[in-house]
Amino acid sequence: MNCRFLLPGKQRTTPGSASRSRRLGVLGLLLAVVGSAGSPATAQNLSMLRAAGPKMLDASGREVVLRGYNVGGWLLQESYILQTDTLNCQWRIKQGLLRTMSEAQMEDFYHQYRQKFITKADIDFLAKQGFNAVRLPFHYDLFLTPEQRHARTEVIRNPQKLTAYVEQLSRWYDQNQLFVDPKKMEGIRFIDDVVKWCAANNMYVILDLHAAPGGQGTDRNINDNFQPLDLWKRRDAKGRLIYQDLTVRLWEKLAARYRQDARIAMYDLINEPHNLNAATGLSADNQELSAFYARLINAVRAQGDQHLLLLEGNGYGNEYTNLTPDKLAITDKGNLVYNAHRYWCPNTPEAADPNPQQINLLRNLAAFRDQWQVPVWVGETGENSNEWFAAAVQALNAQNIGWCHWNIKRVDSGAGLLRVKPYGSILTPEGRAALLRNVQFVNCQVNRDVAAALTKPADFRAPFVALTIPGTIAATDYDLGRDGVAYHDDFSARTDYRDLTPTNQGGAYRNDGVDINTSKDAGNGFAVSKLAAGEWLAYTVTIATPGTYTAELRLQPGSTPGRLVLRLGELNVGAVTVAPGAGWATVSVRTPVLPAGQHSLRLIVEEPVGQLDWLRFTPAEAGGSGGQ
Repeated sequence: MNCRFLLPGKQRTTPGSASRSRRLGVLGLLLAVVGSAGSPATAQNLSMLRAAGPKMLDASGREVVLRGYNVGGWLLQESYILQTDTLNCQWRIKQGLLRTMSEAQMEDFYHQYRQKFITKADIDFLAKQGFNAVRLPFHYDLFLTPEQRHARTEVIRNPQKLTAYVEQLSRWYDQNQLFVDPKKMEGIRFIDDVVKWCAANNMYVILDLHAAPGGQGTDRNINDNFQPLDLWKRRDAKGRLIYQDLTVRLWEKLAARYRQDARIAMYDLINEPHNLNAATGLSADNQELSAFYARLINAVRAQGDQHLLLLEGNGYGNEYTNLTPDKLAITDKGNLVYNAHRYWCPNTPEAADPNPQQINLLRNLAAFRDQWQVPVWVGETGENSNEWFAAAVQALNAQNIGWCHWNIKRVDSGAGLLRVKPYGSILTPEGRAALLRNVQFVNCQVNRDVAAALTKPADFRAPFVALTIPGTIAATDYDLGRDGVAYHDDFSARTDYRDLTPTNQGGAYRNDGVDINTSKDAGNGFAVSKLAAGEWLAYTVTIATPGTYTAELRLQPGSTPGRLVLRLGELNVGAVTVAPGAGWATVSVRTPVLPAGQHSLRLIVEEPVGQLDWLRFTPAEAGGSGGQ
C-alpha cells in the first residue's frame, strides 16, 4: 500500500473516540515492563552518539538503539490531545482564551500548564518502563522573549497584523535580538530540565522543532501556523524568506549552547514538512526542502556541533526525493539520520511502496538504510490499537530500527500511555482548573495494555486483573496480549489510512480490537459489544475450590440466535444458546467439575450476541441461578 499522502494518526481521530473512559486503579497497579525481544540498548554513561554506516554508536563503539516516547502536547498543544478539536490549534485556543481573559492571565495559565503537564515524575515513569529516549517537541515561540511573544499574541488577537509581525521579526533579526538571552527563553529552561531528568535515568533526549517559524506545512494543528506554508513562502520587505532565516538562527543558537552535551542524541531539525508540491506552488521534487536542510546542516556544523541530525522528509516526514546524502549541498555528510513517521499502514515485511524514497513502510525503510548506509529512526508511531502497536514495534525491533512512540498523554483516550481525565472546556475557569489538575502525573491513569503492547514479546499474555472462581468476571477484563493470544476480534488494527473504522467500536476502557461500550448494567461500567461469530476472549482465572459450578452470563442478545461456548483449557465447560431480543438477560449453564489452580478460561462466540457484561461462577450446590 502507498501511504504517501496519509495524515498522521495524531491528527485524524475517529468520530466517537473522544468518549473513551476506563478504570485501571491507581498508579501502583502499573506493570514495571521492560524491553521485549530485541530489547532496548540502555544508554549507560551517556556519551555523544555518532553514525557509523547504518548504526548509531556511543563513544565506546557500542550500538545504541533508541526506543522511546514523545512528550507531545506539552510545549505545543495539539487540539486532539486536549479534545479541543473545534479550536484546531494552539493559537486558536489562545484566541478563544483572550476573549475572556487578559494576555497576562493567559500567559499565567500557560505557565502553569507547562509546569504541570510533564515533570520529572513522568520521565521517571518512562524510564521504569524500559524506554531509553524522549523526543521533546517544542514551539519556536518559547524561544522568544515575553516582549517578542507579545507581538505574536497581537496577531492571535487580530490576524490582520501578521505582516506587521513579520516586519518586526525582520528588524529583530537584523538587530541580532532573537534567541540571544537564555534567561528570557522558556524553551531553554524546559530543554535543560528534560535533559537533566532524562540523564538521571540514563535516557537520551531528541530535540524536535515541532512548530517552526511560519509553519512547515498546511496543517496548523501540527505547526501552529497563521498561513499555510509560510516557512517556504513568506518574504519580508527585503525579499528574504525571513522565517527560514529565523529557523537557521534558532538552530545556530541551540547548537552553540548544546554542542558538547552528550545527553542529547539528535536534533530533529523540522517536524513533518508536508504538502510541499506543485499544487501548493512549490516544486514537485523537494527542491525547497533540500536547499533549506543544507542551510540548517551547514549552520549547525559551523558551530562545531557534531550531534546526529535527524532529517524528516516531505509528506509528514517520509518522502526523500532530493534529500539523500548525495543530493544535499553540504560538505559534511556525516552523522545524518533519516526519519519515518508510521501511522495506519501495514507492518508486514512484504508491504512496499513503489517509490524507494518513501520510507514509512518497513521494507522501504530497511532498504533505504541499507542503500544509503545511514541510520534510520521512526520518530513517531502510534495512534492505533494495541495490536498495531505490538506488530509495529516488534517488526522494527527485528530490524534493529529504533522508534519513538506518540504520545505519552491524551485526554480520555486509551491510545496514550497515560490517560488524562476529562476536564470540561478549556475556555472556562472551571475547565482550566480541572485540566491543570488532571494532567499531573499523579492524577493520570496508566494504560497498562499500551505499555505491555510496546514492551512485551509477541506471545506475551498475562492477567489484566486477578480473577477468581467462585466470583464475578467482568467481560472487559480479558487478558493482556495480542490478537490471537489474549483475544480475537474481526478488526483489531487499522492498516489503511483510508479506512476510518474504529478498532474498538465503542471506544471505551481498553485499546485493543475488542469492541467495548460503557454500560450502566455492568458492575465495572463497561461491556464487550458486537460479539461476532469466531471472536473469543481469554481470561486467566484461579479456581480456589474444585467442584461443579453454575456459570451465569449477563448479556444483551442480538437480532438473530446467539451461541456462546466456555472452555477451561481443553475442558468443555458448557454452551449457552441465546434467543433473539433487545433487553438484557442472564443465561446459565451447569459446569462439569472444574479443577483447582490457575487456568485459562476462554469464551468463544459461535453465533453473535449484542453485548456481554459479566460471567459469574457460583458453586452448583449453592444454587447460583439468580441473575441481576
